[in-house]
Amino acid sequence: MTGITLVDRAPTKVGSTEMTQAEWRQRVELAALYRAVALHGWDDMIFTHISARVPGPEHHFLINPYGLWFGEITASSLVKVDPEGNVVQASDYTINPAGFVIHSAIHAARPDANVVMHLHTDAGVAVAAQAEGLLPLTQYALAVIPRLAYHDYEGIALDLDERARLVADLGQAQMMLLRNHGTLAVGSSAAVAWLNIFSLERACRQQVLALGAGREHVLIAPEAAQQTVRRQAASIEKLAPMAWPGLLRKLDRELPGYDS
Repeated sequence: MTGITLVDRAPTKVGSTEMTQAEWRQRVELAALYRAVALHGWDDMIFTHISARVPGPEHHFLINPYGLWFGEITASSLVKVDPEGNVVQASDYTINPAGFVIHSAIHAARPDANVVMHLHTDAGVAVAAQAEGLLPLTQYALAVIPRLAYHDYEGIALDLDERARLVADLGQAQMMLLRNHGTLAVGSSAAVAWLNIFSLERACRQQVLALGAGREHVLIAPEAAQQTVRRQAASIEKLAPMAWPGLLRKLDRELPGYDS
């Protein structure tokens, strides 16, 4: 299976709800993201979340059923909610309240953020808890830093009032470190969101490994090189459609079933 044929498998219904092929494609790609996170060992049981905007005028979005692990999620099991958090399609599951706070805020504020990914990886949390944040140590970091924002920790994201501060801190950035908490990335598509979160997570992992030698022994990239990569990375999202089909092929080999 490749990304071209995703809609060919579209059912006319999930449960008793009619849906468009565009929604089904979004469901399949979102389920693929959940499975990809599980395959990389980046999941945190049921405690993080990825969402995708449903094509159409209703401003609905899809998010994980609260209680399923990422490796279990399928296209048809995803829960569809409205901007107020009401489940708008019959489901046996509820949604994570913290997930709703974070994802509803970003989908409402950023029309370009069709997909929002939030993770609690060890490396991502470790860098989010470092005072200096992400350092310009590696090529991945240099590509991420110009598109990276920060949001201070306020506790578990259950307070709706935090949404305004969250989106203000995100601004137009594509990635964010949630201080003392984790990583976040957005994208116009599943492919772009995946490339962004992969880049941020790789940069964080590399920093954790490099700092094993101590802060005084790491090599900060030269300023001129940082500026060069800043210019070069401006178009990095164009590579996302090239990388995405390979991820789907890997899932089909190693963790199939997301498209059911």
